[in-house]
Amino acid sequence: MMKRLTTRDIFALGFMTFALFVGAGNIIFPPMVGIQSGEHVWVSAVGFLITAVGLPVATVIALARVGGGVDSLSTPVGKAAGIVLAMVCYLAVGPLFATPRTATVSFDVGIGPLVGENSQALAIYSAIYFCLVIVISLFPGKLLDTVGHFLAPVKIVALAILGIAALMWPAGNNLPATEVYQHAAFSNGFVNGYLTMDTLGALVFGIVIVNAARSRGIENPQLLTRYTVFAGLIAGVGLTLVYLSLFKLGSDSGSLISQSANGAAILHAYVQHTFGAGGSLFLGVLIFIACMVTAIGLTCACAEFFAQYIPLSYKTLVVILGVFAMIISNLGLTHLIAISVPVLTAIYPPCIVLVLLSFTLNWWQEAGRIIKPAMAVSLVFGIIDGLKASDFSSVVPASLQHLPLSEQNLSWLPPVLVVIIVAAIIDRMKGKAVSVKTTQ
Repeated sequence: MMKRLTTRDIFALGFMTFALFVGAGNIIFPPMVGIQSGEHVWVSAVGFLITAVGLPVATVIALARVGGGVDSLSTPVGKAAGIVLAMVCYLAVGPLFATPRTATVSFDVGIGPLVGENSQALAIYSAIYFCLVIVISLFPGKLLDTVGHFLAPVKIVALAILGIAALMWPAGNNLPATEVYQHAAFSNGFVNGYLTMDTLGALVFGIVIVNAARSRGIENPQLLTRYTVFAGLIAGVGLTLVYLSLFKLGSDSGSLISQSANGAAILHAYVQHTFGAGGSLFLGVLIFIACMVTAIGLTCACAEFFAQYIPLSYKTLVVILGVFAMIISNLGLTHLIAISVPVLTAIYPPCIVLVLLSFTLNWWQEAGRIIKPAMAVSLVFGIIDGLKASDFSSVVPASLQHLPLSEQNLSWLPPVLVVIIVAAIIDRMKGKAVSVKTTQ
């Protein structure tokens, strides 16, 4: 008899997927967009939801269809290019940016208000934090139990309390939108969705979700795909509800704090205002659990991936990745965000192109003819946008500073669409590639 997941396990898988996604960036960026976008908050929210919910869910579904990770999804671009892309994604959402950020955000929210700017306190906190991450990550087969059945429900309850509070007890009225949101509310929300790293995270978490289902004895490819899609949809609904409540929280907090404040400060101001002295403790516990779950998922995924290409065991890699992320986290949140923004701006476009075009494989005679040039062009223009968002903006020629959609950091979109159209015409003209076998 074919092994199937129980309804309880399906929801646990969905809750686990949701919990893996909701980390540092998911909680701190929506309030920032909310407070800065003012009267345009819901226009910005639509753009944000496309990149922070729509694309991650689409990525999980795309990975479920190929039954593997990003290296399987990138087969049309060739093995070498696919492995390079996978490594970049895993490093970005692993030890370089996302995993260290989980520690710095949870520190800034929970411990920072008590000790202020204190590098020694951050060092001690990050050491304890990553010891816990390493210990739990050493046993990936237990993820559905530790995360899906325990940590995820706690996290969901805490987020529900915060979301309901934001709807029922708004702190005040919104302020007029800042200048950038006056002119481009939708596109600024769209680009801010990059910063959650959820699409890159989905490329990484896809294999973790599949393996969690396999840990319950599910081996049938169709069932694995179905359960992974269910998990992605459950996570998508949860993310949407969280983001909408956090947009509302931010937009109503203009009377409490400056519009230039970061998301952690906005959340802290709101819970202090709404929950009083206990607010800080509540928020600290919420952020700690949210960040811890994400860090565990990222560490497991990265270790499983690199174990395929490096002659080191999974457990050894867990320890190495955890220690490396701990060291990077001591740079502090401000430096991490400053470094990550241009990098994410550069690498997100080819990942978006890969995910979306993976749903069109049956449209083409040879999918590689369309996906390869489209990803190459998106990467070139993504790098240009990344440079413009960095301290090296002066090296970008003036002719590239004012491309269509350049102000919205979407200058890669028009040339990619043109390349897809041209490549599709060429693909149709060439037809299917025929391999000729010679006989002796």
